[in-house]
Amino acid sequence: MKKMINPRRICRPLPVLALCLFLNFSLVERTERLPFRVQTEVAHQALNPTFAWFHPRAAAIPGYGEDGKPAVMMTLQKHLKVSDFYSGLYYMRTNDLGKTWTDPIEVPELAWTYEPDGTTVSVADVTPGWHEKTGKLLGIGIKVRYDKAGKQLVNEPRARDAHYTVFDPVENSWTPWRAIAGIPEENGKFFSVNPGCTQWLVKPNGNILLPIYFRGPGGGDYSVTVLECSFDGLTLSYLQHGTEMTVEGGRGLVEPSLAFYDDTYYLTLRNDKAAYVTTSRDGLNWEEFRPWKFDNGEVLGSYNTQAHWLVHSDGLFLSYTRKGADNDHIMRNRAPLFLAQVNPEELHVIRATEQILMSERGVMLGNFGASSITKDESWVTDAEFMIGDEPHPRGANGTLWNARIIWGKENKLVF
Repeated sequence: MKKMINPRRICRPLPVLALCLFLNFSLVERTERLPFRVQTEVAHQALNPTFAWFHPRAAAIPGYGEDGKPAVMMTLQKHLKVSDFYSGLYYMRTNDLGKTWTDPIEVPELAWTYEPDGTTVSVADVTPGWHEKTGKLLGIGIKVRYDKAGKQLVNEPRARDAHYTVFDPVENSWTPWRAIAGIPEENGKFFSVNPGCTQWLVKPNGNILLPIYFRGPGGGDYSVTVLECSFDGLTLSYLQHGTEMTVEGGRGLVEPSLAFYDDTYYLTLRNDKAAYVTTSRDGLNWEEFRPWKFDNGEVLGSYNTQAHWLVHSDGLFLSYTRKGADNDHIMRNRAPLFLAQVNPEELHVIRATEQILMSERGVMLGNFGASSITKDESWVTDAEFMIGDEPHPRGANGTLWNARIIWGKENKLVF
């Protein structure tokens, strides 16, 4: 495993140790608590014996909703029973900030395609986001190939690859999936390229910072890096990539999510056994990562699932699932879903700020999205993972949830 950074200096003798503890306490106290409340609503509900709605993620399109407010597009797919077997892309739209939603709409341009031998090709784990400079919405995900039984085929270079689509809100149209241009071969290093279930950012110059996980033809543990890409409104092109990070075992590091707060970039990382966090000044060159912990020193308890950020002008927040919530009966403890404020200097979760976004109702959550919507609200969206035609005894019924985080102060980062 890579060496972890310990942010606290080892101080001796005792009087200096006391001073260090005082200074560390002062850092914690300097993180102003930003009040928020949670209002969780049903965006869609469906029970089906053949699929479950999966990976719902929302992005605001400024000015395209009612009365000059943003429209919100939520991308999602059908999980087709077999592990990680997904349909083409669908979307739901609201023009009134979630008071009403369309039903899921299939996008013909983003449906399955087929190779000459009948292999099915889809793009999964998609995250949408707005690109202000070009006035387009980008959806970025992983191209995946399936046999007739829904098993993933990964024996060829770029069988899993970084693909994207562009939505034009003026024309109300989507482009077919395209591969990100120019990702180098690097002697087979990028045999498998996966920008899946991630959060990506747009820099002030319009370039995109896209976290990915990747590995070579031999399989083994995944590594994480961040790609910098240009985007001209149609073509997304590789420019460079940054530090390559991994850990031995547990599939390495996967599903990275990126945030920018107070002149620092933050990256959260998934491993089968734990969750990690690291920082960067430029979004490319990263410090050594460390395990996520609460401010009392306890391990956060999030593992083998994704975590995502919410960024407010007055605070940095992490959404996650974890152990220790009377939820050992849930696979991988993937419910309930939580949100808490992060101390950005100490890189720990402030436990007293933790709130439940979505309650545990007998089935997994945790494959979700998190995004800023207006100055007053950010949204976290997720769907109950259940395939069938009867509700769960604990209450789950195939609901797709929208958790509104209503901030106590205006978010000055949203225009």
